[in-house]
Amino acid sequence: MLAPDQRRDLGAFVRSHRERLRPDQPTGRRRTPGLRREELAARAGISPTWCAWIEQGRDVQVSAEALDRLARALALTRAERAYLFELAGRRDPRAAQPGPSADAPASLRAAVAAIGHPAYGLDRLWNACCWNAAAGRLFGGWLDGAGGRNLLHYVFRDPAARRLIPEWEERARRVIAEFRADYGQCLADPRARTLVEDLRRDSPLFAAIWDEQDVRDRTGGLRRFHHPEDGPVAYLQHSFAASDRPDYKLVLLVPVAAERCGPA
Repeated sequence: MLAPDQRRDLGAFVRSHRERLRPDQPTGRRRTPGLRREELAARAGISPTWCAWIEQGRDVQVSAEALDRLARALALTRAERAYLFELAGRRDPRAAQPGPSADAPASLRAAVAAIGHPAYGLDRLWNACCWNAAAGRLFGGWLDGAGGRNLLHYVFRDPAARRLIPEWEERARRVIAEFRADYGQCLADPRARTLVEDLRRDSPLFAAIWDEQDVRDRTGGLRRFHHPEDGPVAYLQHSFAASDRPDYKLVLLVPVAAERCGPA
């Protein structure tokens, strides 16, 4: 159920975009600009009354399929369409699903390359898609590609992860909970389910933790490592979404002085 303010915002958005459209056929003078509600309803294949109730901010249930027809009738751009679905609290059935060979956006590659501290990019399935030299040195066993570059595979399948990450099980639990938050956004992508099923099959611990259904935001914070050459090191982790491709994220690790991070 949408909050009253959200319903009013949804109604105002639909009304504004309806008033920008031109009728299919030239007509005489009109009292209101753009299409009439009846004309928009006819274009979208929905009830005029239902269309009016949306614009009036009434508490009506709007399905994703009806929103899809409404978005096409309003000739919304990609950004406008995404905003419409956000206002209505629905998942867009036509949201683009990037393929397996989708490249990291140029903005993400440029940011990673410009950062001197360890930084890397993750795609929607948490595959490393770009990284800088500092990250390559810190996570050599993961980013050298020998065992694949999926972060979950690295944490649960590569023994080097257990040696690199102190308090490994606690971190592993957090990784799963943070990934589940992203997993909920790509349920329509069969690769996501395949990834989880593969990990469940290969790692009993992953399967047990996954079944706990814990979900957390990727909030960052202190991250400790025991590097094979540099010894104990600590960083503050920060994550950012790419504005042009929000399904990708930038992960940045800022070094923390030993006196600030306490005992290892």
